[in-house]
Amino acid sequence: MRDQSERVPGKNYRTLAGAPLFHHILRALQACRGIAEIAVDTDSPSIKAGLAEHFPAVRVIERPQHLRAGEVPMNEILLHDTDQIPADYYLQTHSTNPLLRSETIDQAIEAFVQALPKVDSLFSVTGLQTRFYDAHGKAVNHNPKELLRTQDLPPIYEENSCIYIFSRTSLAEHAHRIGSSPLMFPIPRNEAWDIDEELDFQIADFLMQQRQKKNS
Repeated sequence: MRDQSERVPGKNYRTLAGAPLFHHILRALQACRGIAEIAVDTDSPSIKAGLAEHFPAVRVIERPQHLRAGEVPMNEILLHDTDQIPADYYLQTHSTNPLLRSETIDQAIEAFVQALPKVDSLFSVTGLQTRFYDAHGKAVNHNPKELLRTQDLPPIYEENSCIYIFSRTSLAEHAHRIGSSPLMFPIPRNEAWDIDEELDFQIADFLMQQRQKKNS
């Protein structure tokens, strides 16, 4: 959870549906059966203060100065973090995935465990059924001469950055959180909204408020 964001300033601790953004994912993680410990990697004084007040059981990993630049690959940060906390397996998610439910996270963990040892990692995806073309105008997932309904098209899967599960061995071997034999785990589209731009924040805020009204 970085202190600053280029496109949505202060988004990680900005209020979304009545609470700072980072509170939502932490609440979901705390409700998971399959997670033994929660750690937050951050360089943010605001987030560290919020963790101490509202989530005292969450472990804080101070992000080193040499890993704080925006262009630093996430895999380098993960190698540092997993070196701080020994574990059999790690699950990574982001504060920018506030709509992700604890039930979905637990289902991903269960799917990963059941698939072992055939897989070495898991990443969540969103299935898309629409007509895609590459930069040269070539159809990617359909035959333009056969105008199938979009719901009948074979899905293409988007890596949605919501859930990653891996071991440190796999992470170190491949220098990537996705190993050589990953399991793709589809999650509902309404949980996979990633806040990258201002519009994303507004949409996620609306969807979370609608969920809260329904639950109340």
